[in-house]
Amino acid sequence: MRGKPLQYVTCAQASYTAIPVEKPDVETLRKMVMTDAPQNNVSPNIVEKVGVNLHQRPNHPLSIIKNKIQEYFESAYPGVFSFCDDLVPVVTIKANFDELLIPEDHVSRNPNDTYYIDNERLLRCHTSAHQTELLRQGLRAFLATGDVYRRDSIDATHYPVFHQMEGVRIFEPSDWESKGMSAVEFAEAELKQTLEGLVRAVFGDVEMRWVDAYFPFTDPSFELEIFFKEQWLEVLGCGVVQQKILENCGLGDKKGWAFGLGLERLAMVLFGIPDIRLFWTDDKRFTEQFQDGKITKFKSFSKYPPCYKDISFWISPEFTENNLCEIVRGCGGDIVEKVELIDSFTNPKKGKTSHCY
Repeated sequence: MRGKPLQYVTCAQASYTAIPVEKPDVETLRKMVMTDAPQNNVSPNIVEKVGVNLHQRPNHPLSIIKNKIQEYFESAYPGVFSFCDDLVPVVTIKANFDELLIPEDHVSRNPNDTYYIDNERLLRCHTSAHQTELLRQGLRAFLATGDVYRRDSIDATHYPVFHQMEGVRIFEPSDWESKGMSAVEFAEAELKQTLEGLVRAVFGDVEMRWVDAYFPFTDPSFELEIFFKEQWLEVLGCGVVQQKILENCGLGDKKGWAFGLGLERLAMVLFGIPDIRLFWTDDKRFTEQFQDGKITKFKSFSKYPPCYKDISFWISPEFTENNLCEIVRGCGGDIVEKVELIDSFTNPKKGKTSHCY
């Protein structure tokens, strides 16, 4: 059963009424991103990724993981959660940062880390950017999945486009009062019980531990780690939603929890995929290895040895490594496996510094 689209959202098990909104096609969506605004720092290589939606592709590792998580929530909480995986990645700065209480001086707001479209819009950095929008439109329990964008380094575990899932659930005062608990205690207990069940559904019977963390939009905040293949692995971040966020959505008398996880991170572990860039390949030697509903181990197929190329240059005070990576990625695409600083030299007479990568 699928509910009506809500602001470019396709949701399942929705229990609200909404006016369907037509979603822009891929060409229109990409034109929305390619503006002449001086703030725009979205490269053509990134524009090409907008609208691809790997998490919706049948038999793709990311969609397999997404479906497995959604199946757990529907099985454990039948009809409670809405599943939203068609949200437009172009969001406002307000939705991405301000409404989530992210400070003005937070590093994630820097153009070195975020893809800005103009002075009001950007490519979302996280699916949390839709949290307040969906709460205001009536959802009280949902999973929002989509592509997110962050300027990043070049190596096997980082990519400027990846996929996240955001989970949120809101509770009424009667929920915690009937248990004789405070609102925060109840939300935290429900959160941990839900996510421990999720981990068991995805990874099996593994050892888990909760680690105190900090996120601007939750308090208290936690990270959930599992002991998997002889090492501790961070699976997700979560916490009790900041009351100020709920108040701004007209839900000041309620309490809720939220979590966020990266689909690539889980898929790389479960499928044994060694390089995050493989998710974007159309090579049949990769795509034909996977089937919906099954977790199968990836079999390597590359027969080409690495080819090392060094480049050195003087840097200016404005130089950042992420900007270099954008240039390299724009020229070489995904064939460039890694960019690594191997030497740095400062000329004492000229006061200039050079880097070798």
